[in-house]
Amino acid sequence: MKILFIVPYMPNLVRVRPYQFIRSLSKRGHEVTVATLWVNDKEKQEISALKPYCQEVIAFPIGKSQSFCNCLVALLGSSPLQSVYSWQPMLAQSVQKRIVSNKDKPGFDIVHVEHLRGVRYGLYIKLSGFNNQFIQPVVWDSVDSISHLFRQAAQQSTRQLSRWITRFELRRTERYEAWLLSQFEKVIVTSPKDKEAFCLLAAQADIHPYQNTTELLRDDRITVIPNGVDLEFFSPGKFENRQHDTLVISGKMSYHANTSMVLYFAQKVFPLVLAQHPQAKLVIAGKDPPGQVKNLMRNPAIQVTGEVQDMRPYIQTAAMAVAPVIYGAGIQNKVLEAMACATPVVATPQAVSALNTRAGVDLEVAASAEEMASIIITLLQNPQKRKALGEMGRCYVETHHTWDGAAAQLEAVYHEAIKTANKSLSPSQCG
Repeated sequence: MKILFIVPYMPNLVRVRPYQFIRSLSKRGHEVTVATLWVNDKEKQEISALKPYCQEVIAFPIGKSQSFCNCLVALLGSSPLQSVYSWQPMLAQSVQKRIVSNKDKPGFDIVHVEHLRGVRYGLYIKLSGFNNQFIQPVVWDSVDSISHLFRQAAQQSTRQLSRWITRFELRRTERYEAWLLSQFEKVIVTSPKDKEAFCLLAAQADIHPYQNTTELLRDDRITVIPNGVDLEFFSPGKFENRQHDTLVISGKMSYHANTSMVLYFAQKVFPLVLAQHPQAKLVIAGKDPPGQVKNLMRNPAIQVTGEVQDMRPYIQTAAMAVAPVIYGAGIQNKVLEAMACATPVVATPQAVSALNTRAGVDLEVAASAEEMASIIITLLQNPQKRKALGEMGRCYVETHHTWDGAAAQLEAVYHEAIKTANKSLSPSQCG
């Protein structure tokens, strides 16, 4: 297939889902054209890492001032800020030229659009119709239900600004996501929880009073494709190299859900661990930690790294990884990556709700601060139990979370979307 893959941020090893989809689709023999945006010189340089997997990379800059102006204009309307944040007219126009470059047929078999931030490009393709010249099938990979995430953040985020923004955005995001479900041939999410959240939106007539909810509720419209793991990149380290008193939390620390997770663990769980295991250390690894997180280093047992070039050394040398997620959506990559490194994971139920893991076998799950601390202390005192748990975690991701398997599912969704678009062609359009 000839695939146009639109992603509103630079695909890389941090934005792992689009990056690995692009790589895997290319390896499976497809021609992939990527349309994306970069915000700084570092991201601009990352374009070269994409090119070996792409027929073409279409990339334009977008500055914070442009995103701010997009959001300012959106405040006057009904669209959520997320849906306009990454709108770059030059990228949209460039995409349009490539779609209609051939007078006889569209330039691509399928268009893939990622995230709520990228959805306006998909709408531009579908709703403009380029003067009804082509019916272009579009698949929207929502990744997560943003309204589901906002609903949680509005109540549980530890950052006041995040609570205010998500409360302001929640209602308009619910309405917009419900409407979007009927705009594309297929919708993809990373977890059953996100699919359930979308189905609940579709069932609420007050959110979309002018729509046919029967169409929205078609079960085959939404497909769950979980994230994979690069099993060669995230590989087990040597057990003897592990620092047997060190815990690690990983993730982009400026993300409000990760900030809340870290503060919860540092304030509620880690003191209980130190009381029984005073030599324990906590490493918080991830870019852009806010002041609240940096201040945790007042405790000499806590290290905050900031941005790191490679997360693997921190994961592969830790005694265990902790994922004390208190709210979120989709799949937690931090959990899968730690399991792939054969690092035992201790997580909250929210962190593993999208996985088919077995508590006590593939990883450990704790619902309270006291239970999490107790499990961590037990594992710190039992190296062989940690080793066995890590090995089972690695087996789990090898079985359930390969990127090639995810790409095969994505191919099937593309074929279904093409069939759906073809059925909608009128006799005159069919020729």
